[in-house]
Amino acid sequence: MSSPAVSRDPVLTEDPDRVTDGRPALRTGPSGLFAVPALAFFVFFAIVPLLGVIVLSFMNWDGLSTPTWAGISNWQSALASSQTVNAIRLTLILMVVSWLVQTPLSIALGIFMASNKRYREVLSVFYFLPLLFSSAALGITFKALLDPNFGISQALNLPLLRQDWLGSSSLALPVVVFVISWTFVPFHSLIYQGGVRQIPASLYEAAELDGASWWERLRHITIPQLKYTIITDSTLQLVGALTYFDLIYVLTGGGPGDATRILPLHMYLLGFKNFDMGRASVVGTILLITGLALSLGLNKLSGSSKMESQVQGL
Repeated sequence: MSSPAVSRDPVLTEDPDRVTDGRPALRTGPSGLFAVPALAFFVFFAIVPLLGVIVLSFMNWDGLSTPTWAGISNWQSALASSQTVNAIRLTLILMVVSWLVQTPLSIALGIFMASNKRYREVLSVFYFLPLLFSSAALGITFKALLDPNFGISQALNLPLLRQDWLGSSSLALPVVVFVISWTFVPFHSLIYQGGVRQIPASLYEAAELDGASWWERLRHITIPQLKYTIITDSTLQLVGALTYFDLIYVLTGGGPGDATRILPLHMYLLGFKNFDMGRASVVGTILLITGLALSLGLNKLSGSSKMESQVQGL
């Protein structure tokens, strides 16, 4: 009577020294320990400061003396302030308008850079150039170019451009949106370029066989397949709008008046110009809550936390 076949697969055991079938058993180490340094770094440099800002929002502190308990008075005065209300309004306008400007341009450039058109590589390099400059350098450059006395209007002798672009309360915010879009469209274009290259070529080939035009392929294949990419990039744009500080600070300083005083700039001016760290922390907490709400809401809307194209019909 023949003996039963012996399995050649190693057997996992609790004894690390036990040998099965002539080979040592596989060991499963505490892999979770590898995440401890990163988790500790995140807690120390992210969670603790955030908790500190929340606690400080209930304190009176000028940045030098000892903080004293203020209760909810900081919140009441900050939310009742016309400057804070105006900063919230301007921030929402900046978020929405910059998203409406950047998204179509980024999608169009991303589709172009993902294609095999002539000179695509050369043009892509030029599109990428704004990302190589710091926000402060770009702010200084555009401030000089838009100066009505010695800027581009004087260099080209164009009376149409000879306006006080950054000194007019009605023009300053649109100019800020333009500069922000010029600066960050290349980054978002790279994201859409990667999304377009994930779309299977077979979908386009089948559409061409069916006689679909370029517009029909764009409408029924490219845009639907970029669903997750659009939502992910929109999250980056909307949450990123809550961090615009250095570019606007260099361009306008929040002026003229309060025409470009968005929440991040309002927080800075309260804390380091008015020496009111309590109310500045209130504004910082508002930014934190808004950013988290946007991120979680858009992630729930997408149904996925990954940036990928949808492959339909395969």
